[in-house]
Amino acid sequence: MLSAVTDPSGTPYLAFPPFDTRGKVRHAFATRLGGVSKGQFATMNLSFTRGDDPAHVLENYRRMARTLGMQAEDVVCTYQTHTVNILAVGREDRGKGVTREREYTDVDGLVTDEEGVVLACFWADCVPLLFADPKRHAIGVAHAGWRGTVGGMARKMVKELQTRYGSKPSDLYAAIGPSVCADCYEVSEDVALRAKDALWKLPAKKGFVDWDIPEQAHSEGILRPGKEEGKYLLDLHALNREMLLASGVLDTHIFTTDICTCCNPELLFSHRVQGEPRGNLAAFLTLAERKDAGKP
Repeated sequence: MLSAVTDPSGTPYLAFPPFDTRGKVRHAFATRLGGVSKGQFATMNLSFTRGDDPAHVLENYRRMARTLGMQAEDVVCTYQTHTVNILAVGREDRGKGVTREREYTDVDGLVTDEEGVVLACFWADCVPLLFADPKRHAIGVAHAGWRGTVGGMARKMVKELQTRYGSKPSDLYAAIGPSVCADCYEVSEDVALRAKDALWKLPAKKGFVDWDIPEQAHSEGILRPGKEEGKYLLDLHALNREMLLASGVLDTHIFTTDICTCCNPELLFSHRVQGEPRGNLAAFLTLAERKDAGKP
């Protein structure tokens, strides 16, 4: 369950405390509170591209980085375009997207095994995913809207950590952050069909019973009939969880949100509630310092 946390300087954020202790990391999901932005961006907007005062956005980054004991110059940001592309970054990339320009585009996932780097991804209804391997000392963040979710971003992140750092899926911890809930996320038939196809590609096909859209919609809550004919309610949280389980992540290692962006617009930015313009939320993740650092 997500917990509301306030750092000593007064900045509020959301977190799964066990994810930090078991994954040997520090993380934070920003809320829209505790920043300095004004108007429709009030107050913790973390996007430089939505029309907000850049000085306000930078100060917001300073405040969020401070919750992790870091600085804004340590943050590396995704460049999200609803892809499933993943980029490995290191200390030399610090500041990109905040105090430095990014030379990359079309990157919705980031991984690293270096300390002193804060990975960040953005959302305002989509799903922020966090990954931690306490044994290989590696982490990753990803943005997964419906395109990223059905495209298998969760599985691709597990594979990337396996391939690049030697992570075992059973050693990984994963967090599914605050995002739109199944009762609020109504999609068209074409999106529902793509979600169905993604589920059927999973080895175990867990949580899914064969059905034809639109006549016999049924699937253990992952897809349900919507409020209008030809519409369906899609549970992105559950679908990402199934992706993680199919990739070998243990059920007890997955932390799933109980807070919906759409249901809580005073706490979190929501595209479905606010539309444009609005601010963006961000999720932050960094490796905790190794206790044995410097030992032979």
